[in-house]
Amino acid sequence: MNRKNSKDVDFVVVGDALAVAKVAAASLKAGKVAVYQNFGTAQFTWHGWQIEFVQARTESYRSESRKPTVQPGTLEDDQRRRDFSINAMAVGVHRAAWGELLDPFGGREDLEAKMLRTPLEPIETFSDDPLRILRGLRFASQLGFALDEATLEGMKTTADRLAILSPERIQTELLKILESPKPSVGLGLMYQCGAMGVLLPEVAALAGVDEVEGHLHKDNFWHTLEVVDNTAAQSENVWLRLAALLHDIGKPPTKKFMKGTGWTFHGHEFLGGKMAKKLFRRLSLPLDARMDYVVKLIQMSSRPIAVVSDSATDSAVRRLLFDAGEDIEDLMILCSSDITTKNPRKKSRYLANYDRVKAKMAEVEARDHLRNWQPPIDGSQLMSWFDLPPGPMVGQMKTAVREAILDGAIPNTFDDAKAYVTAWAAEHGIPLKS
Repeated sequence: MNRKNSKDVDFVVVGDALAVAKVAAASLKAGKVAVYQNFGTAQFTWHGWQIEFVQARTESYRSESRKPTVQPGTLEDDQRRRDFSINAMAVGVHRAAWGELLDPFGGREDLEAKMLRTPLEPIETFSDDPLRILRGLRFASQLGFALDEATLEGMKTTADRLAILSPERIQTELLKILESPKPSVGLGLMYQCGAMGVLLPEVAALAGVDEVEGHLHKDNFWHTLEVVDNTAAQSENVWLRLAALLHDIGKPPTKKFMKGTGWTFHGHEFLGGKMAKKLFRRLSLPLDARMDYVVKLIQMSSRPIAVVSDSATDSAVRRLLFDAGEDIEDLMILCSSDITTKNPRKKSRYLANYDRVKAKMAEVEARDHLRNWQPPIDGSQLMSWFDLPPGPMVGQMKTAVREAILDGAIPNTFDDAKAYVTAWAAEHGIPLKS
């Protein structure tokens, strides 16, 4: 496949892998060998290469766990337990089979055909370890491979087994799918095999079209996958791609049909942000600034549309810049990616609208400097000028100054802010300190 950046080599040993690892490390002067006795593996680093030795083994599984019981086995036993035929190939490195391709399951043919197929019956492979389902979806997305028909059917049959996976393993594979060149490949297969309904029911619920009195709404699931791909084409930021995946999850629970109007989704952005927080917790995703970023983009995803029209005021643009802060470019990527119409005239018009919004923002930002805005005056200055203790009155003053700047009543400068807050304080019976 011409993937030349790999620094990872695995050796399978029929016999004592730990002893072989120690001899190899000593011969190469590689230093310490890390031993994982429970799995019969040993690993060391040599000139940046991760070299691992594992004992050929068989595995047996219990229905409630994906952690196998491991026993020594033959080379074929070891190849049989692999997830896909393309991962079940080996090359002989001892004298009797030096350089020989050991490929009992046709992995080379599948590699050339860009096909993912399990070595054993798919149901057996996926029942034993359902993480292999997600790995298959990830490989398809990363490599542009197709799933063998029987393999896809096996995933469908065993998708409910995904419930035994830990949240950490699920999120790892999900993020790798989102990082792939075209995430919709893995995400679409995730839906088709039933894994989406088990792991991301909020996203799966976007699928389908309802009709009332001749009014239809678009299928928001497949639309969402287009949005993710559009976002991926513009940014490698996986958290922005995740925001694209989740940006409409508030639509199914807010969907209503209003006679004379059609389908509405009022408040779906706000609800979607709350749902995203729950999803982060469920999948053990980071509950830090990355979560806040995703929630913010979801909840602001319709805001730029409000400043598209010629009648939109500078105040609306200021508030958009103020609320989005340093994430304004990513918000605009998400919003422009949301344009998935196949009508070229509509698409051209919508994109031109966003260009107009960007021009407005650049004009306002150049004048008012609202990106990462900091108040021109702070609470300690207000307490000093008006002899106030810390408390709600100081907060009201700061809010009054902020609103005046965002409304365009005063410029974003220290002198104008001080003059404004002095007048505001006088109106509220708060004298300057003598």
